[in-house]
Amino acid sequence: MHATLPLLEATDFPAIHRGQLDTLQVNLGYKCNQTCVHCHVNAGPTRKEMMSDDTIELIIEVLKARRIQTLDLTGGAPEMHPRFRELVAAATEAGVQVMDRCNLTILTEPGYETMAEFLAEHQVQVVASMPCYSPANVDQQRGNGVFDQSIQALQRLNALGYGQPGSGLVLNLVYNPLGPSLPPSQKQLEADYQRELQAHFGIAFNQLFTITNMPIQRFGSTLISKGQFQDYMQLLKDSYSPANLEGVMCRYLVSVDWQGYLYDCDFNQMLKLPLPHASKRHLRDLLRHDLKGDEIRVADHCYGCTAGQGSSCGGALG
Repeated sequence: MHATLPLLEATDFPAIHRGQLDTLQVNLGYKCNQTCVHCHVNAGPTRKEMMSDDTIELIIEVLKARRIQTLDLTGGAPEMHPRFRELVAAATEAGVQVMDRCNLTILTEPGYETMAEFLAEHQVQVVASMPCYSPANVDQQRGNGVFDQSIQALQRLNALGYGQPGSGLVLNLVYNPLGPSLPPSQKQLEADYQRELQAHFGIAFNQLFTITNMPIQRFGSTLISKGQFQDYMQLLKDSYSPANLEGVMCRYLVSVDWQGYLYDCDFNQMLKLPLPHASKRHLRDLLRHDLKGDEIRVADHCYGCTAGQGSSCGGALG
């Protein structure tokens, strides 16, 4: 795999600083039942990295000490961590809203047959990868048969009340472009998704998040192999919108890796760019220190979050 960090470190991206921390985004490990082309984590079935029991316990401490509002769980497939259910239950008991970044197909895998019911019982917000409403496009990006499995999982979630008016069970979908292009209008694409998924499969959901592919890890390496890296970076820079700086996720979120170390965002985590500090900061440091006002570490990939309509873990910014 080609290294992308050397192509990104020298940057003219503007300096930005942190606001009030309200979201803890935790990567529980890189193990996943899928291997997707666009995956910036380079996750897959053979990955062994997994968060320790001590760090899981520390998450609960930090949630309470910092009065965190949202616990955003990611991976890999976060549900594959053996203490996923325990962590979710403890967080919700503490009054924290939990988000599960779910690839959908995990809900159809042996051993996870009751996971959807567990998520509903604990009012977990499901943020589900669904790169298209077309079977061919989904399978091309995520593997053969993934579309059909995803539809089965969505129908199961709907049956439990997810995406249904008045249920309080939030189901949001995530779209990533298939190649080196910016996402289309989130509002228009959301309408297309709602129409097509309802008409063909009877599926309902709350919102569609459009997220720009970052030129790092598996996707960035593919761009380099195809000679498209510089053109894609130029597209991101040419599409830069200063208005998006106010809403970028790193202002209010901190990313935690499977070992408990802190990063300004999930993308910096994958590039191994820790918080700008004399020593590498760990989750335990949040028990003593507030991050408000701290400088955020930037590089050229940050143009991905500020290009066009903007991109964050919650979709478009503008």
